[in-house]
Amino acid sequence: MGIDQTRLEDAVDHVEITRLEAAYADIVTRRRFDEFVEVMLADVVVDLDLRDRHLIHDGPKAIGDFIADAFEEFEFFQFVVLGVRTALRVDGDADRANARVYMSELRQTHSGHWSQVYGIYHDQLRRIDDRWWIAARTYHSLARNNMPAQLFEFPHHLDLETF
Repeated sequence: MGIDQTRLEDAVDHVEITRLEAAYADIVTRRRFDEFVEVMLADVVVDLDLRDRHLIHDGPKAIGDFIADAFEEFEFFQFVVLGVRTALRVDGDADRANARVYMSELRQTHSGHWSQVYGIYHDQLRRIDDRWWIAARTYHSLARNNMPAQLFEFPHHLDLETF
């Protein structure tokens, strides 16, 4: 008994999307924001709900510049993907997918203060020429362990199939 072709395609798509998210984490950890063009479409829009402010950045360069500025205060920074859940064939289109990405940031300032941030990305993904890309991203902070620690409500309004 063989594997159904659709199941096999789904498994390959999930692995490729997970690799895309891992590539993003690698780029951020290495602070090589010029490489965002390798994982994000040129017209990507990133919507950031940081809970104390809301920001929108258009394009890989603008996103990279924003993150680079924010990283100036950190001597150490590591971006960690905690888990990825995918919804494939969004609206019946085999070249569209969504991903929910749980993440954490481990960081230390130049003065030695350690902190951790937890958050969630809701990504809209597109396959172009047999390659998956981040087409749009919405981020929500979930918790911070800065003093004092802060916890935020999960963005339940974003369903994996329809965001």
